[in-house]
Amino acid sequence: MRHQTSNPQESSKLNPGLALLALVGFLVLALPVLALLTRVPWSSFFEIAISESVLLALEVSVATSIVSAVISVFLGVPLAWYLARGPQARTRWIRPIVIAPLVMPPTVSGIALLTLMGRNGMFGKYIYEATGFSMPFTTAAVVVSGIFVGMPFLVLVLESAFRQTPIEVEEAAATLGAPPVKVFWRISLPLAKSGLIAGAVLAWARALGEFGATLMFAGSLPGVTRTMPMAVYSAMESDQGSAFVVSAILLAVAILVVFFLRSNLIKTFAR
Repeated sequence: MRHQTSNPQESSKLNPGLALLALVGFLVLALPVLALLTRVPWSSFFEIAISESVLLALEVSVATSIVSAVISVFLGVPLAWYLARGPQARTRWIRPIVIAPLVMPPTVSGIALLTLMGRNGMFGKYIYEATGFSMPFTTAAVVVSGIFVGMPFLVLVLESAFRQTPIEVEEAAATLGAPPVKVFWRISLPLAKSGLIAGAVLAWARALGEFGATLMFAGSLPGVTRTMPMAVYSAMESDQGSAFVVSAILLAVAILVVFFLRSNLIKTFAR
């Protein structure tokens, strides 16, 4: 009896040339990671990892990235819903602006935030005149930077999930008398749960790893705005061992995020 593979995608014969190019592509991505791991001082890894400077940076990174992710979910869910269900005459102009931070150079993102919320910024000057509060170089600036660079990931993933939600189910609930808000909370959002989880975690991970916009907008003040990526940058000038340890921690977080989200991302984009 002829053997049949369980996965139909594996039934076609693999082209040797494409396989070789795939290997080269994998090595281009994997070798820098391997090189980084070879430079980590594993014998003193835990000693460095629990040092005061690393723990301070970790505390700032975790706290600000979680707050950024929560706010991104609060604002990004309705935005993703509008992009998925709103009139195309409007959403086709809104969507490129929403997604722009994904491809915007980080330093440009930082300058944009300074221009908006700086002491002499478009909004920041009014806040400063009214309250005396200047956002740049504060922990709040780290949070805002995380929202700006992280929320587009949530919106992009969740919009795709909303678009794959059967609109007939929503229309059927509406014809039975369910108000739009109830349809959204009871039907639309639960059906897009995998996209919501993936988008929220990606937004958190992006905020955790942000460097350029945060450096421009928030600076690198120990215990206040110095996140782990900025701790790496600072340590490369004086203590490379610490830089490699923190880099290894961030690398582990990145790999774990992608590993645990792989099924959710496949559900969202491969339907």
